[in-house]
Amino acid sequence: MTAVLGGLTLNLALGLAIVAIILHTIYLRTGDGRLFLSGQRAALAVSLLSFFATIILTQLLIVSNFDVDYVAHYTSRETPLIYKFTALWAGQSGSLLFWLFILSIYAVVTILQNQRSQLKLMPWVMIVLVTVQLFFLILVNFVANPFMPTEADFVISNGLGLNPLLQNATMAIHPPMLYLGYVGFTVPFAFSIAAMAQKEMDALWMRTVRQWLLFVWLMLSIGVMLGGWWAYQELGWGGYWAWDPVENASFMPWLAGTALLHSIMIQEKKDMLKVWNMVLIIITFTLCIFGTFLTRSGVMSSVHSFTVSSLGPIFLGFVFFILVVSFGLMSRRMKLLRSNKRIESFSSRESGFLFNNVIFIVMCFAVLWGTLFPVISEAVRGTKITVGAPFFNQINIPIGLVLLFLTGVGPLLVWRKTSKQSFIRNFTLPVIAGLVMALVLYLMDIRGYVLISFSLSVFVLTTIVTEFAKGIRSRITVQKENALIAFWQLLRKNRSRYGGYIVHVGIVFMFIGFTGHAFDTEKEFGIKTSESESLSGYTFTLYKIREEERPNHYAYIADIIVEDENGKEIVKLHPEKRIYFHRNPDPERRQPHSELDIYSTMKQDIYSIFNSVDLENGVAYIKIMINPLVNWVWFGGFIFVMGTVVALWPPKKEKK
Repeated sequence: MTAVLGGLTLNLALGLAIVAIILHTIYLRTGDGRLFLSGQRAALAVSLLSFFATIILTQLLIVSNFDVDYVAHYTSRETPLIYKFTALWAGQSGSLLFWLFILSIYAVVTILQNQRSQLKLMPWVMIVLVTVQLFFLILVNFVANPFMPTEADFVISNGLGLNPLLQNATMAIHPPMLYLGYVGFTVPFAFSIAAMAQKEMDALWMRTVRQWLLFVWLMLSIGVMLGGWWAYQELGWGGYWAWDPVENASFMPWLAGTALLHSIMIQEKKDMLKVWNMVLIIITFTLCIFGTFLTRSGVMSSVHSFTVSSLGPIFLGFVFFILVVSFGLMSRRMKLLRSNKRIESFSSRESGFLFNNVIFIVMCFAVLWGTLFPVISEAVRGTKITVGAPFFNQINIPIGLVLLFLTGVGPLLVWRKTSKQSFIRNFTLPVIAGLVMALVLYLMDIRGYVLISFSLSVFVLTTIVTEFAKGIRSRITVQKENALIAFWQLLRKNRSRYGGYIVHVGIVFMFIGFTGHAFDTEKEFGIKTSESESLSGYTFTLYKIREEERPNHYAYIADIIVEDENGKEIVKLHPEKRIYFHRNPDPERRQPHSELDIYSTMKQDIYSIFNSVDLENGVAYIKIMINPLVNWVWFGGFIFVMGTVVALWPPKKEKK
C-alpha cells in the first residue's frame, strides 16, 4: 500500500506541475494576482509532494520491502542501515527521484526567500524551476518509476544487496554534495531566463545569482573532491582522478561555473561581459543536465554510471530544448545585454580575469571533446576508440599550469590599467621567488612539468602572501591594530577578495599534491607468512593471514609490518580481501572486493591492496604503492572549502 501511495504522490506532483506552469503563464498575460498566488502554491505543492515521495521510498528501503523492484535490487537484509539509506541514490530511478528531491528543496527556498522581492522575476523563475521539475516527474512517472512492483510469481525473501563499492562512508556524503551542486545551478539559470524574459538587467538580480552561484559551486567542489577521496580509498588503483567519463561530467560544469564566478565580478564592478556571463550561465546548467545524461544513458562505460536505458534520448532532447530556448531568448535581448564599456588595457585586472575565463573554457572544451570522441567515432566510423588518461593529461597539464600562473598574476594587476611602475613593484618579489625555486629544483635534477608546477606554486603563494601582508600593514598603520586583529578585520571587511585568495592557496596546495604523482612507485608480489619485500627504502613483512566473518561479508585480512631502512617499525597495515554475499549458495552471486589500508603523512602515503589469497599454499598477493604528497590534495581541498565559506559568509550588519 505504501508503494502505491508513493506512485500516487508522483502522479499528483506531475499534474500540479502542469497546473503551476499554466497559472503563471496566464498571470503573465493578465496580471491577475490571484493567479500568481495560486501558481505559487501549486509550485510549493509540487515540491512538498516530491519530498513525500522521497520519504516513502526511503522508508521502503529501510524496512526492506522487497515487493518494490528498486528495493529488491539495491538492498538486502544484511545491508547495514546506513547503506539502506544511501541506496536511495544507488540506482537509476532512485537517483532521479533524489535529483527531484534536491531541486524541490531549492525551489521551496527560492520561493520563500523571494516572496516580497524580485516580484517581476519570480513568475518566470517559478516557470523555469517547475519545468525542470516536470521533466524529472515525467521520468519517474513513466520511464523509471522507483515504486514499480517486483515482477516475480514467488515471495522474494531477500534482495540483491548494494554494490560493495558503494558500501563506503564517503558514498553517504559524496552524491548528495554533488547533487546539491549539480541541481543548484538550476536556480541561477532560472533567474537569468527570468531577467531576459522581463528585460530586467539591473544589478539586483545579478547579486542574487552570485550568492547562489557561490553556494552551489562550493557544493559541487566538495562533491568532486569527495569523489576523488572515495576513488582513492575504495577503488584500489592508487589514484583519485582517472578522467573517467562520469568524473568528467562533474568536472565540466565546475570549470564553466568557476569561469562564471570570476567574470561575474567584472560585471558587478565594471558593468561588462554581460553577454559572456549569460552564455556561461546557460552552458553551466546545460552541462549539468548533459552530465546527468552521460551518467544515465549507458553511452559511456564507467564505474560510476548506470546501466543502459531508454533515458538517453529523452535527456538529450531536453538538452537541445534548453539550448534552443535559452539562446533564442538571448538573441532577442542582445541589445540589452551589450555593454558600452570595453577593456582598456591588456595589463588590467579585467584582462586577467578574461584570460582566466578563456583558459577555463578551453579546458572544459578539451575535456568535453575527449569524453565524447569515442562515442562520435563509433557513430561515424563504427569503431570505438578509447580516450584514456594519457590524452587528458597531455592536454590538460599545460592548460592547468597556465591557470596556475594566472592565479598568481591576477592579484598583481589593478583595475583599468597597471602602470609600468606598479607592474615592476608588484611582480618583482613573486617572480624572484619562483625563479629561485626553479633553480633549486634544476640543481636537484628535477625537470619538466614538475619543475614548472613547483616553481609556479611558489610564485602564486608569494603573490598571495604579499597581498595579505600589504593589507595587514595598511591596517596596522592606519587603524593601529596588532597583526592578528588586522588579519581578522581584513577578512571581515572584504570577504569576497580575501576569501578568494584563501581559495587560491588551497588550489596551490592541491597542485603540489597533483605534481607528487610524478614520483609514485609501486610493486606487486606474492608473499608467505614471515617473508619480506622491499620498496622505496621500506620493508614489508607478512606476519599473519586472518579470517573473519561479518554480518554482510567474509574477510581475509593480511597483517603487514612496515619498517624503514633502519629496521624501525613504522606502522602495521591490514588490507582485506572481502567476499560479499558469501552465504549465497550461487557462487556467481558472491562478490569479491579489496578493502585497502593506507598509512598517510604529509610527505607520502603507503598504500596497500590485498588482491587475492591462495589458502592452500598460504600465499597473499599484495600490491604496495608509495604515493608522495597525496595528502596535500586533501589539505588543499580543505583550505579551498574554508576560503569559499569565508567569501560566502554574509557580512555582519552594522548597527545604526
